Amino acid sequence: MYDETLDREFTAEQINEAINAPNEQERFRLVPSRDTSGHGTHVAGIAAGNGRASAGVNRGIAYESPLLIVKLGTAEPDGFPRTTQLMRALDYVVEKALQLKMPMAVNMSFGNNYGSHSGTALLESYINDMSNYWKTVISVGTGNEGAARGHTSGILTQGQERDIELGVGAYETALNLQIWKSYVDDYDILLEHPSGRRIGPIQQIQGPQRFVLGQTEILLYYGEPSPYNLYQEIYIDFLPASSYIDSGVWRVILMPERIVRGNYDLWLPGQTVLNQGTGFLYPTEETTLTIPSTAEKVVSVAAYDARYDRLAEFSGRGYTRQTNQVKPDLAAPGVDINSASPGGGYAVRSGTSMATPFVTGSAALLMQWGIVNGNDPYLYGEKVKAYLLKGARHLPILPEYPNPQIGWGVLCLRDSLPG
Repeated sequence: MYDETLDREFTAEQINEAINAPNEQERFRLVPSRDTSGHGTHVAGIAAGNGRASAGVNRGIAYESPLLIVKLGTAEPDGFPRTTQLMRALDYVVEKALQLKMPMAVNMSFGNNYGSHSGTALLESYINDMSNYWKTVISVGTGNEGAARGHTSGILTQGQERDIELGVGAYETALNLQIWKSYVDDYDILLEHPSGRRIGPIQQIQGPQRFVLGQTEILLYYGEPSPYNLYQEIYIDFLPASSYIDSGVWRVILMPERIVRGNYDLWLPGQTVLNQGTGFLYPTEETTLTIPSTAEKVVSVAAYDARYDRLAEFSGRGYTRQTNQVKPDLAAPGVDINSASPGGGYAVRSGTSMATPFVTGSAALLMQWGIVNGNDPYLYGEKVKAYLLKGARHLPILPEYPNPQIGWGVLCLRDSLPG
């Protein structure tokens, strides 16, 4: 295990010594790394838990698999890893797998809303590149933003303004808004406070622009395309002048100047960092995939309720913006999943974070059958994804496949085995 927060690596011998220590104080002295949220423990238990605390009943998918764990570092104050920390973690596990000459199924039960959602930015490009090294399969959850009111979209036409309503709940201390558009389109922005007071039209100029509306300071920035991204971001930061952002209904008015394509998307931060009542009044459920599940080479995993064969309303949906990739690739059980909890015993959780390790464990079993057991030494990467997609089961409630809700279907490892 590598703990980015401590910048320390712990060997299997050290971890086993800590497990066998007589008390918690001695365990922490030997391995001072802890899962304080329980998220990583729950995910690891689904992928590869041995079920020891339940006499094997609640064991994971690839329950005899060795584990290589990275505890991600966090960026204050939101507690989410930086892009560089995620890249560093992936580099670490791939390098270790190469040293050990072992095939590896990588699980990323992580995602956020920051980016164009087109699968072409720096992080997605890096993950695509890393997926070509060694014998790996990378599975990523599509996030829980499907019904979160954090995304809206539309199409601008020449001469027609578009009024976008954003509700801001009480006691919101920070909020940012991303507008993603084609760089070939030009339009100004007008911003309206809940009181009716307006600023703008705000023109496209270089550098940040600052304004004050009521008790809220506005920071607006027109971005540029990057070497990894040919789309343009308009970033709006809402900052409290005293304690909180002014609550109520804000309006973002898009004023077209020159329209070639016209399509636009707006995203808020993930629902976990927003107060109740904050969200778009007219949200769009499509393209609510979190990043990096938008990367082409990963297996993007949505969640469904396996007990009732129905969709999970929270599950992030596709397709990708502009590039229109079929994402998610498939779905796995993600509602009321029972798995390991820190300190012993089990807990029930829901989310695409819980669905993803079902696919990660299944990929590990396929690679064991192919690579370790000698049936197919090339069963990794896109080949594993192709097998999983072919074996995916269709739900009767969805008539067309692939679709933006669950991609090519729901996980069925039995039908994914060749021959």
